[in-house]
Amino acid sequence: MTTGYEARIAALRGAVRGRVLGRDDAGFARAALGWSVGVPQRPVAVVEVADAADAAALVRHARTAGLTLAAQPSGHGATTALDGTVIVRTGRLRAITVDPEAGTARVGAGASCAELLAVAGAHGLTFPAGSSPAVSVAGYTLGGGIGWYGRSRGPASASVRALEIVDAEGAARTVTAAADPELFFALCGGGGDHALVTALEVALFPAPALYGGRIVWPAERTADVLDAFAKTTATAPEELSLWLSLMVVPPLPDVPEFLHGKSIVALDSAYLGGADEAAELLAAFAAIDGVIMDTRGPLPPAELGAICAEPTDPMPSLHRGELVTDPEAVFALLRDLADSGGVLPLAFVQLRHLGGAYTRVDAGACGPFDEPYLLSMMGVTPGEEIAAAVRARIASLVEAARPHVSGRKPFTFLAGGESTSAAFTPTTLARLRAAKRAHDPNSLFRSNHPVLN
Repeated sequence: MTTGYEARIAALRGAVRGRVLGRDDAGFARAALGWSVGVPQRPVAVVEVADAADAAALVRHARTAGLTLAAQPSGHGATTALDGTVIVRTGRLRAITVDPEAGTARVGAGASCAELLAVAGAHGLTFPAGSSPAVSVAGYTLGGGIGWYGRSRGPASASVRALEIVDAEGAARTVTAAADPELFFALCGGGGDHALVTALEVALFPAPALYGGRIVWPAERTADVLDAFAKTTATAPEELSLWLSLMVVPPLPDVPEFLHGKSIVALDSAYLGGADEAAELLAAFAAIDGVIMDTRGPLPPAELGAICAEPTDPMPSLHRGELVTDPEAVFALLRDLADSGGVLPLAFVQLRHLGGAYTRVDAGACGPFDEPYLLSMMGVTPGEEIAAAVRARIASLVEAARPHVSGRKPFTFLAGGESTSAAFTPTTLARLRAAKRAHDPNSLFRSNHPVLN
């Protein structure tokens, strides 16, 4: 006898050309996972749409069948908020077309930042990507996108010129600021809760020279590195971005073996300019003895993701982000953290310098951010015992930092269970909710962090 659930899955398969995985299908459990595989996502099905037309067919079916759709291109931002939904994978929508004269790119919703950087770099152009080359351009940008070039260009959402979507009626259309300003505003940094995006057009910019990399010292040099970090970021031009991390180096294949398991302090830098200018700007760090490794050098734009050398394979993890209002107090907190034994059981605690264009650029629902630094932390959680220890460590650090942070954080730094009210000002959240009610009144779409929650 066919159950009601089996009939719903059969109807889904009849509605789309892409692969549909139900709970009883081999491969469903893996397909339902996000990049953070420790987060239990419990969708009713996973659909890998074949193309934009297939995505529209899926939306029309979901509308009549009473299903809720949650697009998750690369699985980043895994959350239990997607329980009971149909997770939509857009990995087949990977086409990238660059118009060098216009300085723009049309990017399919499944394409990664690494893919866009490679294609754009062939034309001497680049995109304001973040630390990980594996995230999708769509997911990263719809969430705002806090990346390497943000100090000079603003969040990635500021680069959006148009979005190709399927709306809640199942109609495919293009959204621009001129034609539909409120929906455009909501999609640019609001987290993708208002439509199913199949492609977006983004502005690129020239990158004639890029210099960057990582300097590593033993954790004992944290105080010196923090002093140089504070001094340098106080006067840094907008073309220079610096991120400081206290880390325990994981035993990953791409990491030199002599670093495995060591407690370190690392300075990551990206400079839109040449080596000589970068050396002058980073002079305060050159005076710090004990360098273990220095990977800095001229970089092709496509190699931006190599600076942090973040793992690209899925893993179980927990994270947290906070925007800093009192830098000196947070610097002191990090010094104490290093002196008291390091970041374990966390993998890292990081401080990113913001400022510059983050304080003024119109990036839709994302920003502006007046806070000068972003504090983030992450722990790998292969088992529940370690996960409990990571949660406790994050909670203690958040409590210690509480008087020195604003309580707000970028959308893409929201942790599981956090509300969108932590990512947006009351005015912005009200606009996002109004756009949701206007364009998706029945909540057919659900993002990782729904705006109505």
